[in-house]
Amino acid sequence: MSKSITKIVILNWNGAAHLRRFLPHVISSCPEGVEVIVADNGSTDSSVEMLRAEFPTVTLLEMDRNYGFASGYNRALRQISADYYILLNSDVETPKGWVEPLVRCLDEHPDVAAVSPKLNALAERDKFEYAGAAGGYMDFLGYPFCRGRILRTTEHDHGQYDDERDVFWVSGAAFACRAEVFHALGGFDDHFFAHMEEIDLCWRMQLAGYRIRIVPQSHVWHLGGGTLTVDSPSKIFYNHRNNLAMLFKCASSWQRVVVAVMRPPLDLLAALTYLMQGRADNFRAVFRAWRDFMAWHPRLAQQRRQIRASRRDDGQHHIYKGSLLLRYVLGQREFGDMM
Repeated sequence: MSKSITKIVILNWNGAAHLRRFLPHVISSCPEGVEVIVADNGSTDSSVEMLRAEFPTVTLLEMDRNYGFASGYNRALRQISADYYILLNSDVETPKGWVEPLVRCLDEHPDVAAVSPKLNALAERDKFEYAGAAGGYMDFLGYPFCRGRILRTTEHDHGQYDDERDVFWVSGAAFACRAEVFHALGGFDDHFFAHMEEIDLCWRMQLAGYRIRIVPQSHVWHLGGGTLTVDSPSKIFYNHRNNLAMLFKCASSWQRVVVAVMRPPLDLLAALTYLMQGRADNFRAVFRAWRDFMAWHPRLAQQRRQIRASRRDDGQHHIYKGSLLLRYVLGQREFGDMM
């Protein structure tokens, strides 16, 4: 390991069962000198008592309530001094040797702000995991996808994406970053609460002149869906709202025009599809997302001005110029078909 100070930070909310199952793997796989910290987001289950009794070597930070993923991590990391943070979900299985390649990449590439391991699914260990697979991209309309995952279709991992490379975003499930850059950019957007916050931060990192990189030599397994399932109304609400907010803040002028024309009818189609499927809560979630997004306009405009005033790059690297949805409808459902 390098002389850089690295700390693994797990944000927990009512995840006692996950911690009991996965934290022993994190501790046993942790290199010497790397501290493991659990930041508890106001849990109401037995998490805090269990951590004190069963994991006395783990540092515990307690917050007074659930601040969500974005603000919860921001508050926790302001209390933690390190060169590198590794933000880790509580439902990730980590083998020995997963930390070292991430630290090596940050050590060797000073212009890389964030890196991530390859994520496979814990339930189907030979398949990529939805949350980040082998590195993330985004199409021109703001729809994210990954090497190994297009929309909800995940590929089997045959080693086809084992090359280390720059990408547009890496998953917040296992997110290693430079502490200095994280704090300089204000961390995650507090208003997001949960979902899309890591993509938003990765985009702002690129606009500030940094690179984002996937390091498949580091490899973990993610359970996923521990807090919100893919089809939950809350997840649909957060994903739609935060995606629109991210595009408003970070996209180029031309991309914003295309999004403003194309996204409203596509989101309306998505909402109507939910309604026809009998999922009225999901139908309403899309409209609530647009309502909040419109209410956020004054604040987002101010954030956009701040981002543009300090940007050093156009942030368009690794944005797919075509339509992910069109390619998917035409049957191109693997990353190799897209890029």
